[in-house]
Amino acid sequence: MNFIRHRYRTVPVVVGVPALAVVLITATGCSSADDSARAAVPDPGAKVTKLCQNLDKLLPSRVDGQDRRDPEPASALTAGWGDPAIILRCGVRRPAEMNDPEADGVEADGVGWLLQKQDDGSFRFTSTLRTAYVEVTIPKDRTGDGVAPLVDLAPAVKKAIPEGIAD
Repeated sequence: MNFIRHRYRTVPVVVGVPALAVVLITATGCSSADDSARAAVPDPGAKVTKLCQNLDKLLPSRVDGQDRRDPEPASALTAGWGDPAIILRCGVRRPAEMNDPEADGVEADGVGWLLQKQDDGSFRFTSTLRTAYVEVTIPKDRTGDGVAPLVDLAPAVKKAIPEGIAD
């Protein structure tokens, strides 16, 4: 499924000085504080970028019962669902915690994940044993459903990101 991620605004065209006022009022109304989630866009190599672009096409429109609302800036390497947003970033770097044999991990529908509890109460999961690292952050207010978001995302991750060791 392909998603258009740009917001287009229509500004009425009116002739004369009142037109300028209408344009300014309309533009100001549209540019007020945007409540969109933000996510840093990863910068992987070309091979991983291609895998992540394929993942983006396969991601579900709903995760954990929440509609897709992609974060800013728009990118095929990031996705989001709900508010507060569950954020997916594809092509992230390998977390150093993966070197720790005592690190917590979970499996959700055939995809392994490193579990990291964050200081703010959110959880960050990073895929393991895949040729690209996929990171999913579940905000504190949404952690009550456990790994349900990972179960929703697993079919797309399994299909788009082959098993193996990421470079």
